[in-house]
Amino acid sequence: MKFNISMILLSVSVLSCAQETPKVKQVSKMKPKTDLKGVKVVNADDPICQMKTAEFLKDTIVYKGKTYGFCSDHCKKEFRKSPAKYALK
Repeated sequence: MKFNISMILLSVSVLSCAQETPKVKQVSKMKPKTDLKGVKVVNADDPICQMKTAEFLKDTIVYKGKTYGFCSDHCKKEFRKSPAKYALK
């Protein structure tokens, strides 16, 4: 009986010490799949982080017929969550 309890306690302690894998998303610094140098956007600055999009245009999205430029996929995703908040009036 003591052996069973000892094995159970040992199993629980081993499992409780196991570490979870981190749930951090790494931001990719890969080049965009398409050349965005000739793309005209309505914003000079990224609406999320205020970075100059003319120099660092990495992604775009069309919202209400206007093309908005972003410095990263992260900023594009933030824009998609609430586009009316960030869109030019």
